[in-house]
Amino acid sequence: MKQEPICYELVSTDFGPVAIVWWKGRLGPRIRQVFLGMGRKRPEAAVRKSYPQATRLSVPAIADLGRKFQRFLGGEAITFDLETVALEVCGKFQRRVLLAEYGIPRGRVSTYGRIAKRVGAGSAARAVGNALAGNPFPIIIPCHRAVRSDGSIGGYQGGAAMKRALLAMEGVEFARSGKVLMRRVHY
Repeated sequence: MKQEPICYELVSTDFGPVAIVWWKGRLGPRIRQVFLGMGRKRPEAAVRKSYPQATRLSVPAIADLGRKFQRFLGGEAITFDLETVALEVCGKFQRRVLLAEYGIPRGRVSTYGRIAKRVGAGSAARAVGNALAGNPFPIIIPCHRAVRSDGSIGGYQGGAAMKRALLAMEGVEFARSGKVLMRRVHY
């Protein structure tokens, strides 16, 4: 099967630029990856490194997704559709983890261990963390909602400050220590 050319669009948000990498699928655009920009990270440079032949291009569905990113990162409650997300680029375990993560509602968190149990891999909290660290679809699949069991926020592709800000925007509360108050835990 012939792979369509890779395209990308840059979107300006309150957290810096975001790059949406996509290709034209049979039924419309397929999202291949999302690169977050925060601080010194430059999403366009990441696109160029990972997809050197990519062309900057947008179509209405991608422009709409970009506007949803802007609204979400501006604090609005937006739920993203997985219909255009190319989950097939992920391995089976990662897909299970990403779908479990997608199920965590706004304003709630879960832990890597709870997600591991949810996907049938009870002792694989570290593997869940690794699967989320490699999430090609941050924001669409809200991996910022996974934290460590002790309430510390863990890693995030956009950086710890962005993860904390996103959680706070969603109403997640923090202790003075900086840890999440584990009051609204999912799974």
